[in-house]
Amino acid sequence: MLLNPTITFANAPFERSAHRRTDTDWLEQAKKSPDTRFLPFYNGKILCIDNGIPAHEVIPGIPISKEPRKIAWLFSDEIPHFNHCKFIFLSEENGVARFGVLIPPSFQIETSILSDLVLGELRAISGGISAEDAQYVSTCAAVFNWHRRHRFCSNCGTETQISEAGWKRVCDACEAEHFPRIDPVAIMLAVKGDKCLMGRQASWHPSMYSCLAGFVEPGETIAQAGARELFEEAGVVASGRIEYLFEQPWPFPSSLMIGMIMEVQSEELNIDKTEIETARWFTKEEARQILQGEHPDISAPTDIAIAHHILKAWAYSETW
Repeated sequence: MLLNPTITFANAPFERSAHRRTDTDWLEQAKKSPDTRFLPFYNGKILCIDNGIPAHEVIPGIPISKEPRKIAWLFSDEIPHFNHCKFIFLSEENGVARFGVLIPPSFQIETSILSDLVLGELRAISGGISAEDAQYVSTCAAVFNWHRRHRFCSNCGTETQISEAGWKRVCDACEAEHFPRIDPVAIMLAVKGDKCLMGRQASWHPSMYSCLAGFVEPGETIAQAGARELFEEAGVVASGRIEYLFEQPWPFPSSLMIGMIMEVQSEELNIDKTEIETARWFTKEEARQILQGEHPDISAPTDIAIAHHILKAWAYSETW
């Protein structure tokens, strides 16, 4: 499924125009064009239009705001220290190029022409930005995070250089090439009859429960990873039907979430406290109450997360 209108970060793919990434002359001209738009990042946050709603953090237990919020797409003459910024080429559509731009942390936003903008933390603003902006922002955030974490060559240790418009790093010493990586994560709702299993981390809000999840390891399929994680975290054994539902880019910092419903053998649990704090079974009726915000003790995962939609798919399914 190329589009899923319910999944944040996954329902507005853009034309990435990858053939432009190696065309250095075109890229330089595009940066100078008065029509080109730039998506600005500063100190790990996104510059946004102020709509009066706090944008810098997510408060545990408080729903993410749905108030519409606009990203502050800038023109080149609005970007301070333009020649000292780092760029990622994003797209070219209808003759208009778009770049992500990382403004140097040494620059003082508060005393600049950008002082009326606010710094948005990606989770905090994700409930109010457009689908198009969400896909652009999640792409930029993941690639900028990759650059921050992978400055040095994993082959020889030499500092690498940005290449191909931000989509590659190269090592001049050993000629190794490095590309942005994503980490695939299996996220699954274990079910048995009319019940589903959710767990929680100790660091979460006390009422918060969610699907179990874990990184796919080398040599595993997505389903095998899901089955392993269910057994490791909760002691339940996947034994029957599996349904793949949907995927979601998750730029915290660079995961790809693959959502599933997995049938298990029994309701007996053996919780690994080093993995999760606890887990419990919920009936479909309880799951619906949780999703509607009507359960007395339990809250659902935020609807920007794929876990929310996995739970919803099962709770209202007539085939499970």
